[in-house]
Amino acid sequence: MTSDRAPLTGPLGRRLLAAFLLVALSSVVVLTGAALVATDRGLSSAAQQDRRRTATRVAAAAAEAYSRSGGWSSADLTAAAAIADAAGARLTVRDADGSTVWIGRGMGPGMGGMHGADGNGGGAAESAVTVAGRTIGSVRLAFPSAAAGGRTVAWSWIAGAAAVAVLAGLAVSAYVARRLARPLVALAATAHRFAAGDRSARARLRAPGELGELGEAFDTMADEVVKAETVRRRLAADVAHELRTPLAGLQAGLEELRDGLQQPDPVRLAALHDQSLRLGRIVQDLADLSAAEAAALSLNLTEVELSQVAAEALAAERPRLDAAGLVVTTELDGRVPVRGDADRLHQVVSNLLANAARYCRPGDRVHLTVRAEDGAAVLRVADTGPGIAADELPHAFDRLWRGRGAATVAGSGIGLAVVREIVTAHGGTAGITSAPDGGVSVTVRLPSAGDDTLRRGH
Repeated sequence: MTSDRAPLTGPLGRRLLAAFLLVALSSVVVLTGAALVATDRGLSSAAQQDRRRTATRVAAAAAEAYSRSGGWSSADLTAAAAIADAAGARLTVRDADGSTVWIGRGMGPGMGGMHGADGNGGGAAESAVTVAGRTIGSVRLAFPSAAAGGRTVAWSWIAGAAAVAVLAGLAVSAYVARRLARPLVALAATAHRFAAGDRSARARLRAPGELGELGEAFDTMADEVVKAETVRRRLAADVAHELRTPLAGLQAGLEELRDGLQQPDPVRLAALHDQSLRLGRIVQDLADLSAAEAAALSLNLTEVELSQVAAEALAAERPRLDAAGLVVTTELDGRVPVRGDADRLHQVVSNLLANAARYCRPGDRVHLTVRAEDGAAVLRVADTGPGIAADELPHAFDRLWRGRGAATVAGSGIGLAVVREIVTAHGGTAGITSAPDGGVSVTVRLPSAGDDTLRRGH
């Protein structure tokens, strides 16, 4: 298992970390710029309002001094100047004609930042001086530049917040990148082990969302690959076993004839012929299975009547069924159209009937049904012969599976496997049931001719 830090040293981890950091830094830069602009405008607006209020107070003090003295020439403006000095502003008082009657020294706090006589380096505020509703002059306050100090404070706070945001983004980015990269690195390592031949390798990821689903899908795929390999090996062993018996008998008989131990009489030749026929049947069954597995590539699709196909298959299998002593009944609806390959569907019905003839006892009943149910075409072959044990039912459609009675019943165990392959190629399903007291029912469901699912698939 890889460590928590290992993914960040890989290309994916580094790229994810770089991408997350870029997003975090971009967000911090944008938010910092917006905060600075907003802070600067807020400070400017607040300062301008304070200046206006101070100018109004100074104008009121100047008006009172004017009223007491009766004119500007003898007006005592020290009160107005004191208010201006307390605000750190330089006061200039002008009469109604615009002539300057007072210029303050600007010795209040912060005046060292003043530039020029009117303080153009900062801000200014003016207010009219009125007495009895008549404008008798104006006051002008020149303020020092205080924006730099406010901006410095704002910068210090915003820079600190930005640093914290960057560190938090770095920590979160590293955590998220590790959380995303670690499952993928583990999955890649598992895939390499599996490809190298370790069939027990599984990801078993505990990851959120699609990453967890990806891990589960990989483990499912690995299980299916192992299952397919097991089936392939078992199939090879079963085929070898099925071929070994007739070949051994045929070889032994021929050696006896060659060595003169037996005479080539009709009985002996008939026994050897039976062995060759059995061998031929097994080879033909294997060929049928191979053809059925490739049926999706070789289907000749037309609209056919399933009832007609079933009736023709029953007529072809009737001699075998009669020879087995079975009672056959039918229930074939007149109109059950399907889109399929008539020859392949004929093979499906023949295999099911042959399977019933092989396993049923004389006197058992076989019922063949074809009908339309819930928009699908249903073919069912039910018999009253010996049932199938519950633990064997899941294997009924497996290749070369013949159950516990294989020793007493002839056959290769391929018939139902062929049925399933052909039905699946037609877009249908095949199922089998068996009651505890006996009897087997095989049900095939095919898309009706009105369902274009198969047509789209081909």
